[in-house]
Amino acid sequence: MQTYGNPDVTYNWWAGNSMVTDRSGRFIASHTAHTGMIAFAAGANTLFEFSRFDPSLPMGNQGFVSLPHLAAIGIGFDEAGVWTGAGVVTIALLHLVFSMVYGAGGLMHALLFPDDIQKSDIIQARKFKLEWGNPDNQTFILGHHLIFMGVACIWFVEWARVHGIYDPAIGAIRQVNYNLDLSAIWNHQFDFIAIDSLEDVMGGHAFLAFAEITGGAFHIATRQIGEYTKFKGDGLLSAEAILSFSLAGIGFMAIVAAFWCATNTTVYPIEFYGEPLSRTFLIAPAWVDSVDLTGTAPLGHSGRCYLANFHYIAGFFALQGHLWHALRAMGYNFKDIGAKLRVAAD
Repeated sequence: MQTYGNPDVTYNWWAGNSMVTDRSGRFIASHTAHTGMIAFAAGANTLFEFSRFDPSLPMGNQGFVSLPHLAAIGIGFDEAGVWTGAGVVTIALLHLVFSMVYGAGGLMHALLFPDDIQKSDIIQARKFKLEWGNPDNQTFILGHHLIFMGVACIWFVEWARVHGIYDPAIGAIRQVNYNLDLSAIWNHQFDFIAIDSLEDVMGGHAFLAFAEITGGAFHIATRQIGEYTKFKGDGLLSAEAILSFSLAGIGFMAIVAAFWCATNTTVYPIEFYGEPLSRTFLIAPAWVDSVDLTGTAPLGHSGRCYLANFHYIAGFFALQGHLWHALRAMGYNFKDIGAKLRVAAD
């Protein structure tokens, strides 16, 4: 955290990040507990939507988010391809169980395990200590994150290949083999929102899995060659800087997801999310339903409208957080703004 040269600086209770900056064990505890909260929210919301689902109405008109995601990956249909909700409750309960496991893990790291992993008796655990200014330490941890994300992509690709996912072109669940066409992946860099082939979608995930796992292995295996100089980024790494990088990535992905959800009907089928949205300006840029759902949907909006706008707003604030923490990491003192304004007023 930025101290502006004051080694004895203290932070109020709301500055939660300051509590884990130099305590890698507590850092893991907060991450694990946060994962548990996300899993609980996903499971609870799935049960809530399922309890309110009316099969006589289009799913996209009922303002749902969790059920459409499950339906799009082929969960909730019987062997004849008819929506029955089969497996939805199981998925919800699994998320609730996992939330308890993650919560217990967070409590164990917070109360039982060392507050700093460097104090651990386990050699493998000590490798994940936090040294914010040490590129070798940071690249080692980054590598493991990339490998796990690559494995998640493989899991998704294999699910589509073995189980099958919903194809709106035929209105049924079908098995999808990935199309690993590098030229198509290259050409879709800027028009990926217009992708209308599930094979291309899976091909992109397969390529991403390869890139992430390869990059992860590279980051784990490599170390600094020679002196850590300014040219290599010396002085760039800090807890505040890495937080800003993370917020930038989250914000970018959220905004991309918002555009994708608002307009793409292959990954976000109309049957489950409603019609594509129209862009407008309501105090700030936003998306609105292209059809009038007044009286036929909760608050008059489709699930697609809720999902796209939530991602867009969350992404916007994440990017503001990125700018805030990036400037602080570079040494900018926001307290100077007030002082300069007072000088200007005088």
